[in-house]
Amino acid sequence: MSSTLKTDFSPKVAIIGRPNVGKSTLFNIITETRKAVVKNQAGVTRDIMIEPVDIWGKQFDLIDTGGITEAGDIFSKLIKEQVTEFLHSVDLIVAVMDGRVGLVPEDRDIIRVAKQTGKPFLLVINKVDSDQDQDMAKADFYEFGVDVVAASFEQRRGLAEILEWVVKQIPENPGTVKEGMNIAIVGKPNVGKSSICNAILGYNRMIVSDIAGTTIDSVDSPFVYNDKKYTLVDTAGLRRSAKREEDLEIISAFKSQEAIRRADIVLLMVDGTVGPTDQDARIMQAILEDHKGVIVVANKSDLGGKEVPEYRKTFREQVERVFHFFTDVHIVFTSAKTGYGLEDLFEMIEKVAHQMTFRVPTAELNDFFFETIRKAPAPVWGTTNVKFYYLTQTYQQPPAFIAFANHPDGVTNSYRRFLIKHIKTNWDLHGMPIRIFCMKSRRGGSDNG
Repeated sequence: MSSTLKTDFSPKVAIIGRPNVGKSTLFNIITETRKAVVKNQAGVTRDIMIEPVDIWGKQFDLIDTGGITEAGDIFSKLIKEQVTEFLHSVDLIVAVMDGRVGLVPEDRDIIRVAKQTGKPFLLVINKVDSDQDQDMAKADFYEFGVDVVAASFEQRRGLAEILEWVVKQIPENPGTVKEGMNIAIVGKPNVGKSSICNAILGYNRMIVSDIAGTTIDSVDSPFVYNDKKYTLVDTAGLRRSAKREEDLEIISAFKSQEAIRRADIVLLMVDGTVGPTDQDARIMQAILEDHKGVIVVANKSDLGGKEVPEYRKTFREQVERVFHFFTDVHIVFTSAKTGYGLEDLFEMIEKVAHQMTFRVPTAELNDFFFETIRKAPAPVWGTTNVKFYYLTQTYQQPPAFIAFANHPDGVTNSYRRFLIKHIKTNWDLHGMPIRIFCMKSRRGGSDNG
C-alpha cells in the first residue's frame, strides 16, 4: 500500500497586527463566530485561532494571531516568536493597522516581517470612520508599495474590498500532496506520553521520569510503520492554567497547543488506572475545536486490568460520562511499559486516517441528505420552516459539510447532531469529529416549505 496520503488543504489567510487594532473583530465578522475574544484591552488574544471560511465559493482557513509587540513580558515574547514563525506556513497575510494612531515603529516591524515571508499581503487601516478620512489615513502607508484598504470593522466598512482581495489570490482548486501523517501525543503530565513514544520508536529518545512535567520541549520524530510514513510529536504535558506559574510551564503549554495544530491525528493519553478527568475533557475540547482526528489512549492498562473491576467496561463508561460532548470517540488500551496494545493503536491510527480522507460524490451526498431530513420535522426560524437546498462537502479533514438553507440561523445544534449521527452511521465515520456549517443559499427561492 502506498505511504503517500493525498490531502486537500485549504489556503491559509493570517490576520496580523499590534494588539488592540481590531484583528479579532475582523476574524469574528468574516467567520460569523465569537470564537476570538474581543475586548478593549491590549493583548487579549494570546492564541492562534483557525476557522474555515467559504466566501463566494472560495474556501480558506482564516487565522487570528496574537498581537505582535515588543513588550518584555513572557507572553509578548512567545506571541511574537510564535506568530513570526507561523507566518512562513500561511499563504496570504492581512496586516491590520490603527488609522486613529497612524504609523508607529511596531507597524514597520510587522510590515517587515510580512515582507520577509514573500507571501502576498494586504495592509488594512482600521478605525477610519468616514470617507473624508480615508486618503489621510492611507497616506502614511503608501511608502511600503503594497495594496492598502481603509476600513472600519465596527461599521462594516471596507470588508468587501478585503474579501475581494483575498478571493482573487485563491486558486480555483487548491490542493497538494502531503507525505505521511503527523501524530501528536498530548495529555496531562505523567500519564506515559514519553514512554509510549519510546515504545513506538523503539528507542529512548525522550527523558522519562516519574516527576510530572519532565518533558519540556516538543520534538518531531519521523518513522515508518507497515510501509507507511508518520511523524510523531511528543509534547510537554498540558496542565491547568492556574499551575502555569513558571515560564517553562507557559512555554510547554504553547508548544503542546502548536503540536495539536500541526497534527493530523491526536492521541489523547489518559492514565487507565484513574480514567479520564475534567482536565482531559478540556484537552479533548481543544482538540475538537482544532478539528483533528483523535484517539483516546488508555495507558497503564496492564495495571488497570488488575486494579479496576471490569476494567474496559468501566473505562468506556467513564469516557461516555466525561466526554459527554463526544461519546463515540475511538479508544485503544495500551501499556507503554510492556508494549501491549501497540498493534491495536496502529490499526486504529490507520482506520482514523482512512476516515479522515473520506469523500463522497455530491449526488450521493444529497440523495442521502434529502432522505434523512424527511425523518425529522424541519427546524423552524420564527414562524417559517427552514428549507434546505443542498449539501456539499468541504476540502477539510476530518470531513466537514456545508448545508445551504433559506434560514441558516434556524438550524439548531440538536438538528446538526441529528444530521451528523446519520452521516456517521451511513458512511462508518463513528469517532470522527464531523462538522456541519449552515450558510444562506445563493439560490434564493421561496421561504415557505
